[in-house]
Amino acid sequence: MSDIAAHNAANDDATPQHAALLGPALGRRSIVLVGIMGAGKSSVGRRLAARIGVPFADADTEIEKAAAGMSIPEIFAKHGEPYFRAGETRVIARLLDSGPQVLATGGGAFMNPETRAAIRAKGISVWLRATLEVLSRRVKRRNDRPLLKGADPMETLRRLMDERYPVYAEADLTVESRDVPHEAVVEDVIESLRKYLQSNPPAESSSP
Repeated sequence: MSDIAAHNAANDDATPQHAALLGPALGRRSIVLVGIMGAGKSSVGRRLAARIGVPFADADTEIEKAAAGMSIPEIFAKHGEPYFRAGETRVIARLLDSGPQVLATGGGAFMNPETRAAIRAKGISVWLRATLEVLSRRVKRRNDRPLLKGADPMETLRRLMDERYPVYAEADLTVESRDVPHEAVVEDVIESLRKYLQSNPPAESSSP
């Protein structure tokens, strides 16, 4: 971490170099993006992983692979939400053993205490926080959100925000997911991670 601090002092404007230094500073930890549906976890996550130079994993995609290619809406429809959540917990636990990486999680994943504990032990959690106004514009563009299939999707979204935002607030870092190009949010995440890693280096047991 002293290398990052020294580099920052030498050139505070060298953002690409800052990003490149984050990968080694993670040790074996994953950067775990959490937040409600529509927050931009997958879109930001892919770009963030490319910038840092670590792999990207999408928990929902891995769950679909584990379910023999069934989509998330199909899993919900056939087996119900409890079945899906149990599989989600197992998949995320497995993925966390494969760090360093950027891992995008589903909107409900961080609500599980077991999953939060696993992320805390093996990752750095980043909450992509978005307003209802921003989320409503984004989710209306897609029709693959099982929890928004009811008569009043915006009321459901508002209820989910009320339930989940206090738990998301337990994340290590919070970054606003705004209506700006994804790269701008990626820059905000990188800056937050840089500051966090200066005072939270990897434990010896997490080092390669």
